[in-house]
Amino acid sequence: MADLPGYMRACLHTGKLAFLAILVSGGIVLQILACALYNNWWPMLTVIMYVPLPMPLLFFVGSDSSSLLTESDSGWVNATKFLTGASVIGSIAIPVILKHANVIGWGALAMELSSFFVFVIAIMCYIGTSDEADYSML
Repeated sequence: MADLPGYMRACLHTGKLAFLAILVSGGIVLQILACALYNNWWPMLTVIMYVPLPMPLLFFVGSDSSSLLTESDSGWVNATKFLTGASVIGSIAIPVILKHANVIGWGALAMELSSFFVFVIAIMCYIGTSDEADYSML
C-alpha cells in the first residue's frame, strides 16, 4: 500500500470509514426495526449491552490492540477481555431470554441477533482498520 499515491490512499481510507458507518447504521436500523415492526419495545434492552461493548477496547487497551489476542499478565487487558465478554454474552442473552419468556417473537429475535452480528463485524473492521490507518484511536 506504500506504493499508492497519497490521493489513492486517502480514498481507500475514506471508503473504509464509509463502510464502517454503513455497518453501524445498518445495525441501528435492524435494532429499531426489531422493535417497530412488532410494536414491542422490549428488545431495546439490548442497547444496554451495545453501549459498553466497545468501551473497554477504547479505554483500557490504548494503542496496543494486538494485546487483546495474546495471553497477558496485565490487569487492564484482563479487565478489558472480561468486560467485553460480559457485554457480548449479555447482548446475546437478553433477546434469547425475552424470546424464552414469550415477550418477543421469532422475527424480533432474528433481527436482534442480526443487529448484534452487524455490530460485531463493525467493531472487528474498526480494529483491523485502526491497526494500519493514520486516524486510529486504538
